[in-house]
Amino acid sequence: MINPFLIGGQIYLRPLEMDDLERCQRWINDPQVRLFLDITRPLNRIVEKEFLEKLSRAAGDPAGDIITAIVLKDGDRHIGNAGLHRLNLIDRHAEFGILIGERECWQKGYGTEATNLLCAYGFDTLNLHRICLRVHSNNLRGLSAYEKAGFKQEGIMRQAVFRQDRYHDVILMGLLREDYLDSRERAGR
Repeated sequence: MINPFLIGGQIYLRPLEMDDLERCQRWINDPQVRLFLDITRPLNRIVEKEFLEKLSRAAGDPAGDIITAIVLKDGDRHIGNAGLHRLNLIDRHAEFGILIGERECWQKGYGTEATNLLCAYGFDTLNLHRICLRVHSNNLRGLSAYEKAGFKQEGIMRQAVFRQDRYHDVILMGLLREDYLDSRERAGR
């Protein structure tokens, strides 16, 4: 493992580095990966570099985004990114986001494991009260991973995104600290 921040069973999370730039750019420009993201324009190297530099500068900001690389323990292969965004330290909440960029790594449980790792960090270390997310209604893999992690549907923004020649709903989901603690207690952790 190289510079691990959070360690799970199959994966670990580490800080994003400049060496990840080309891989991240490739993923964002892949139509299948981008399908469920709120990114609709091509991403060039300059924009991705600026994003990574901004992340580096904000690393010491307690309210800055925390974005990590998802890395397979077996082979140290970077397969995606996950983060806590828009941290609000007064109301104690954040928004979760994830992408698994390597298509052959889809539906292997890596997204669920990364979600669980970052939620545990959010509640146990950052003392968050709530973690929320937005997911497109046609993102069945994402919905499944979030439900496994304990997220509950809180609302629907009807026909909020236009993808694949039609409008889709955006589902608002949330995980409260008490739900997280209850599920952890039931799992015997």
